[in-house]
Amino acid sequence: MFDVDIWQEILATIKKNKMRTFLTGFSVAWGIFMLMVLLGSGNGLSNGVSENFKNQAVNAMWIWTGETSMPYDGLKEGRPIQFHNDDHTLLKNMKGVGAVSGRFWMGNTNLTYQGEYGQYTVMSCHPDLLEVEQYEIIEGRFINEVDIRQRRKSVVIGKDIYDALFNDKDAIGEYLKINNIPFKVVGVYTEPGSTRNRTANVPVTTAQTVFNGSNRIHNFAITNEGKTLTETKAIQENIKNTFARKHRFDPKDDNAVGMFNMMEAYLETQKIFNAIEIFIWIIGVFTLIAGIIGVSNIMLIVVKERTKEIGIRKAIGASPRSVIGLVLLESIMITTIAGYIGLVLGTGIMEVINLFVEKSYEASAATNSGRGETLFRNPTVDIGVAAMSTLLLVISGTLAGYIPAKKAARIRPIEALRDE
Repeated sequence: MFDVDIWQEILATIKKNKMRTFLTGFSVAWGIFMLMVLLGSGNGLSNGVSENFKNQAVNAMWIWTGETSMPYDGLKEGRPIQFHNDDHTLLKNMKGVGAVSGRFWMGNTNLTYQGEYGQYTVMSCHPDLLEVEQYEIIEGRFINEVDIRQRRKSVVIGKDIYDALFNDKDAIGEYLKINNIPFKVVGVYTEPGSTRNRTANVPVTTAQTVFNGSNRIHNFAITNEGKTLTETKAIQENIKNTFARKHRFDPKDDNAVGMFNMMEAYLETQKIFNAIEIFIWIIGVFTLIAGIIGVSNIMLIVVKERTKEIGIRKAIGASPRSVIGLVLLESIMITTIAGYIGLVLGTGIMEVINLFVEKSYEASAATNSGRGETLFRNPTVDIGVAAMSTLLLVISGTLAGYIPAKKAARIRPIEALRDE
C-alpha cells in the first residue's frame, strides 16, 4: 500500500485518462454532495418545527364544543353542547389538569383610540391563558384574578394592535374603545414564535357581562400534568368522560366535544420528520450507489485495457494479491478524493445557507421582542454524520474496485499476452 512505485503508476494512469477520471469522480462527488444537501435541508426543517414547538407548551390541550352526532340517554342527535362557568370550576378541580382558561369568543371587533381604528379579534380569558399560550408580555401585565372577580374593563393588546393604534406612544393606562365601550390597556404582548398579534384579551367575566355572554364559555385552553403521551391521553379521556356525564352525550361521540392534544401533535410531527430523514438517506445513498457503479464500470474498462500489462506482471512473478491491491487502491483513491470534495462542498454550502438563515432569524427576533419566526433553522450536517459518510466512501470505493480487481487477478498470463 505504501509502495511509491504503485502510487506513481496509479497517478500516471489517472493523468493518461483525465476526462474519464474526472467524470467518474464527479458522479461520486455529486452523490455525496446531494446526500449532504438533503440531510442538511431535512435537519433545517426539523429544527425549524422543533423551534416553533419550543415556543408553545407541549402539554397544552384545547377543548371546544359542537353538536351530538348520535342519540344518547333518550336524547336525539344534533343537540348543541355548551360550556358554562361551572365547567371551568370542574376542570380546575380535575386530577391531572394544571392551568385552565375559559374563552368567550367575540370574533372581529372594532377597536378605536383617538381617531385611530381597526377591526381586530377580541378574546376573553382567564389569567391561566398566559401559561397555556406562552405569551410574552412586552409591557405591563396580563389579565389577573382581580380583573376576573371585579369584572374590570381591562384589556391586554397584541403588538400589531399597539403599533396600529398607538404609534409608539405609551399605551399602559390609556383607554381604547371596544365596540364603543372604553377598556383600560394594562398590557402589550406577543404570541410565541410569531410577529402576528392581532388579538386583544379581556377578562372573561367582563366580556360575559358587557357583551351579553351570560355565563357562556366557548372553549377551554388547558395544560395537563402528563409526562408521557399515554398519561396525557388518559387525562384527555377522563376530561371527555366527565363532560359526557355532565352534558349527557355519548363518550364515543367525537362531534359533541372536540379536543386537540399538543403532545400528540408534537410526537406525530417528530415521526413525520424521522420518516423524512430515512427517505432522505435512501435517496442520498442510492444517488451515491449510482456513482459507485460508475466507478466500478470504469475500473472494469481499465482492467480490460491493461489486460496485457497485467499478464506481463503475473508472468514475471506478480502475485494475484498485488494485482488486486493495485486495482483496489486506484478505485479507493478516486472514490475517496472525489467523495471528500463532494462532502466538503455539501457541508460548506449548508454552512453558508445557515449564515443567511441565522441572519434572517435574528432580524425576525429583533422585530418580535426576542422571538424569531422561521420554519427553517440550523440546516447543517452533524459531524458524526459527516464522519459516517467518509467511512461509507472508503467502503464504497473498496466495493467498487473489488469486482474489477478479482477479474484482474484471474487473468492468465498466456491469455493476456495473446490479447490485442
